[in-house]
Amino acid sequence: MELGLVGLGRMGGNMTRRLIAAGHRVVAHDPSTDAVNAASGWGAIGAFSLTDLVDRLTPPRAIWLMVPSGKPTESVIASLTDLLAPGDVLVDGGNSNYKDTMRRAAELKQRGLNLLDSGTSGGVWGLQEGYCLMVGGDLDVFHRLEPALQALAPAPDRGYAHVGPSGAGHFVKMVHNGIEYGLMQAYAEGFELLDAKTEFGLDISAIAELWRHGSVIRSWLLDLTAAALEDDETLQTVQPYVEDSGEGRWCAHEAIDLAVAAPVITQSLQARFASRDESRFGHRLLAALRNQFGGHGTRKAGG
Repeated sequence: MELGLVGLGRMGGNMTRRLIAAGHRVVAHDPSTDAVNAASGWGAIGAFSLTDLVDRLTPPRAIWLMVPSGKPTESVIASLTDLLAPGDVLVDGGNSNYKDTMRRAAELKQRGLNLLDSGTSGGVWGLQEGYCLMVGGDLDVFHRLEPALQALAPAPDRGYAHVGPSGAGHFVKMVHNGIEYGLMQAYAEGFELLDAKTEFGLDISAIAELWRHGSVIRSWLLDLTAAALEDDETLQTVQPYVEDSGEGRWCAHEAIDLAVAAPVITQSLQARFASRDESRFGHRLLAALRNQFGGHGTRKAGG
């Protein structure tokens, strides 16, 4: 099928490459001319403006957005709304707040346009491993775009799903990221305990590798923990400053609004706040883990 893609950062670029490898026609746009030229080198059709992007797509169009949440997404959707025609589809693959998504879907529907919200997980590994896609919106529109979803997912029969109406995809991704916060915090605290038991002279990197095989706590996050510790067992080059990108806060707020006890997720968010004032091994590991799965930058110690 044919798909427009806006936003050629690391994830958007990798999604473009995966779609092209599966035989789809991709028209790619980014504010960076270099990014557009790179996409053209992968086999995409480069578009150097949103108008150019829309003109190069055959109606009814489908355009996937990989744009930072908030004002950037709002701006791109507003610009495209004036260029598109009834029956066209926008897919928001970023981490938008689900309440914003519900509002945008209603506004676009009045113009005859469709919005799918696709919570997208996979980080920098999606090119090789595929992406987990949590999609909200009209079911018929979901089925229309299913060939592209299958190409982006780990396999045509798994790793993507229609999870509910507009907003549901981003809501599910928000909860996914809240769980991610809790899992990462548990690993960070456990490895900090290992690091503190100096009398045993524990090889922490070797223990991470050990736990990857057969243990009940093995996971992809543990694989990434082992990779981070293999690169730098003491993590002394990583400043213990752990960013939070928004979803954890929204998840904690939602738990309060729904009167659902979520102490692990909430406390893991608080631990990220605390990391900005302390110097602990666990916080360095959290920062290193974010870099391993998402390519998020770390602050170098002493910098």
